[in-house]
Amino acid sequence: MKNNIEGFTLIELLIVIAIIGILAAVLIPNLLGAQKRAYDTGAQGCAKSLQTAQATMQIDKQGYFGASKAKGDTVLTYTIGSLAAAPAAGTVDGISSSCLDKNIIIATTGTTTGADYTMTVKDDRGSKTYAITPSGLTGS
Repeated sequence: MKNNIEGFTLIELLIVIAIIGILAAVLIPNLLGAQKRAYDTGAQGCAKSLQTAQATMQIDKQGYFGASKAKGDTVLTYTIGSLAAAPAAGTVDGISSSCLDKNIIIATTGTTTGADYTMTVKDDRGSKTYAITPSGLTGS
């Protein structure tokens, strides 16, 4: 009697499983790196938005604001340094919605009076911290 059952052999199945395993081992670290880069890009977008808002504030009010937002906080608060015409706290127009992400941390270091300020922006899931000053944006 002749056996006409067709199918894959055990060796063929093992080879396919090995190839899938090798591909997974190569692709998964790349995908995780892409995710970190996406978080860093979001933080960079927030930093650029804050830099633009600071430039606008300097033109309109001749001063800078200090911003803060803790991890998990959905509210971005700011204070205006020595500007009598500005409110004490609130929201600044033109700041990107990416700054409201619960994992974005914003801090102002030093003073915001006169012609200087330093702010840092970081997504705690990413790997870069962006520093904003009147002279530009730097990432580390």
